[in-house]
Amino acid sequence: MKQTQGEPSPRLDAATLSRIKQRAAILSVMATVLLTLAKGVAAVMSGSLALLTDALQGLVDVGSTLFTWFAVRAADKPADDEHHYGHGKVEALAALVETAILFTLAGAILWEAGSRLWTGALSAVSVTPVVIGVLILSMVVDAVRWRSLQKVARETGSEALAAEATHFSADFVGSAMVLAGLVASWYGFARADTVAAFAIAAFTAFSAFKLARRTIDTLLDTAPEGLSERITEAAAAVGGVVAVDWLRLRHAGGRVYGEIGIRVSRTLPLDRVVAIKSALLAAIAQQEPLAEITITANPVQVDDETALERVLLIALKMKIPVHHVTVHTIGERLSVSLDMEVEAALALGEAHELASRLEAAIRAEFGGETEVETHIEPMAIGAPSGHNAAWETVEDIGKALAAEALRLGGPVHDIHSVRVRQTANGLVVNYHCRADAALDVAAVHAAVDAIERAVRLSRPQVCRLVSHAEPSHQAG
Repeated sequence: MKQTQGEPSPRLDAATLSRIKQRAAILSVMATVLLTLAKGVAAVMSGSLALLTDALQGLVDVGSTLFTWFAVRAADKPADDEHHYGHGKVEALAALVETAILFTLAGAILWEAGSRLWTGALSAVSVTPVVIGVLILSMVVDAVRWRSLQKVARETGSEALAAEATHFSADFVGSAMVLAGLVASWYGFARADTVAAFAIAAFTAFSAFKLARRTIDTLLDTAPEGLSERITEAAAAVGGVVAVDWLRLRHAGGRVYGEIGIRVSRTLPLDRVVAIKSALLAAIAQQEPLAEITITANPVQVDDETALERVLLIALKMKIPVHHVTVHTIGERLSVSLDMEVEAALALGEAHELASRLEAAIRAEFGGETEVETHIEPMAIGAPSGHNAAWETVEDIGKALAAEALRLGGPVHDIHSVRVRQTANGLVVNYHCRADAALDVAAVHAAVDAIERAVRLSRPQVCRLVSHAEPSHQAG
């Protein structure tokens, strides 16, 4: 997958990202201290305002890099009772402080350079190999820090390290301008050093402006550019997602936090909805690996939802077992009939009240003119104890089934795998049979019913028959 700028690497977990950020921050502190000392010595030796400005900027850098290091450590703390989204915005705060430091430094440089030009107090600048060497070393170190911090900030999404990278890019350009001013002074341009200081101040202010805009976007919870569109498209492609109602995203501490609301069919079971949400989280992770997104699934009626599905859903929500649901129209009116199961020991008054509530819910769904009829049946609770019937009984029932299938001349044949269990309520028979694979289920069911009715008439001790019809071409 192509990784865009600002996206965390999908190969790194949160603990690894934290270690990388903290190591980069402490190395930055150490490098800043050493360079600041070197620039300060070189500024005293040369008398250059631009170099002194660069050294003072390095002194400020020491404080800002230390603050960045502390901010990175604080931002990686987990969420707690007072900070439900973690401490990621500490990095944005560090970046904001860095911005203020850059603007302050730019203003101080402009003030000093302007004062020198106004008063004409232009000091002589001494250009020596040591001074040139310090500047070149500074530029090399700043370039390395700039690129390395930029890379780490891109991998981790760290606002604080991104601010440090911007800061060191300004340092690199500043050192280059100091070097240009010193060279120009060496060739006799008296104002070159002061002009270089002006240029450093202008570039520093420009860098601070870019950093401030990015930091303010984070603090104001501005959605990451383009990510909303990518996540919306990914969500729409997930099977079972009817539509995306809303999406809210914000960036903090190298992570993207947010919420997304989706629509799913109200007929789906709970485990299917959970599976859809898991698939959506996986799709979001492809777009933003370290995103923490909360998903809200709103059940809705979809356009292709049938009347039968709507009736079954109503019964499911009311936790009422139903079967043999028939839905048909009489003129412009809908007619619904169904069998409703209740506990066998339930009083008729309570069962009738339950049926009335179910009927009212169905009429509320389809309209008050809907005709609803419910047949109340006792529910078989528990499994009666029993044992396998004698072999003679199994053989007798098997022959009776085969004989009735042959006598009726229907499509059902090859009665096999007959099992008979003796229970307190009578014989429970399970068997397999075959029929033409091209026949519809209704025809096969009618033929099986006819066989079973005949067997129950001839064998009244049979209380239940359960058949399993197989296509004729399929082995048993």
